[in-house]
Amino acid sequence: MVPQSIRLAGIVRESIVDGPGIRFTIFCQGCPHGCPGCHNPATHDFDGGTDCSIDKLMEEIDKDPLLAGVTFSGGEPFCQAEAFVEIAKRVKERKLSLTVFSGYTYEQLCEMALEDEHINKLLELTDLLIDGPFVNELRDLTLQFRGSSNQRFIDMNETRKQGEIILWK
Repeated sequence: MVPQSIRLAGIVRESIVDGPGIRFTIFCQGCPHGCPGCHNPATHDFDGGTDCSIDKLMEEIDKDPLLAGVTFSGGEPFCQAEAFVEIAKRVKERKLSLTVFSGYTYEQLCEMALEDEHINKLLELTDLLIDGPFVNELRDLTLQFRGSSNQRFIDMNETRKQGEIILWK
């Protein structure tokens, strides 16, 4: 059965800090990582936030002709992979790019995808992946779209083509 809703912490209708171009950013609720210094600690509780209809989210995205894409952030989007796959499919139908933030590394997600088809599908639909946990000791305010230097900005389209991790330039 196709998910009809998702658990959200909030949205930002026009963000320029969550990926290239003007982006509609969806902050999911629930995160298992608990990174010290996280800038979204209110998103950690899986019982927090509110349920939101996926149709309603898409209506909001459709209102803005200036969007270059949509970003999934958190919380941890891969903890709600099935619902995010449904949103991602609709985002791609609209010819918008998809950026996903994850506290998991790409390698961890690939392992998890062996057990969860939704994680695999979400990875397949992702254009840009910012991976890895936020590490307070590696915090770097000069990095584009990332909080700490251990996090990578992976060009998923090139990574799939070349069969190895290719960082976004």
